[in-house]
Amino acid sequence: MMHTAVGWHVELEFREDDQHTRAAALVRLPDGTEVRAHGRASRHDSDANQPRVGEEIAGARALNELAMRLLDKAHGEIDQASGRVSHPIHV
Repeated sequence: MMHTAVGWHVELEFREDDQHTRAAALVRLPDGTEVRAHGRASRHDSDANQPRVGEEIAGARALNELAMRLLDKAHGEIDQASGRVSHPIHV
């Protein structure tokens, strides 16, 4: 059995103001496809201003959406190749 090492590079970019953090996630797949997703976080007025926490929340939400998009893409490819409908399990 032959093993092949494959790597993906995921980029996260953040935009912030005093109340909101927005994250954009991008992964470029080996076939040249780009999959993008976004996440947001908002700081409540009573919360301390902790930009890193906003980035972690917005980033996690963007990565979660990216994961769901990748699952949907993979199942679309399975369906196309097999001629039947597969069912992604979103856990």
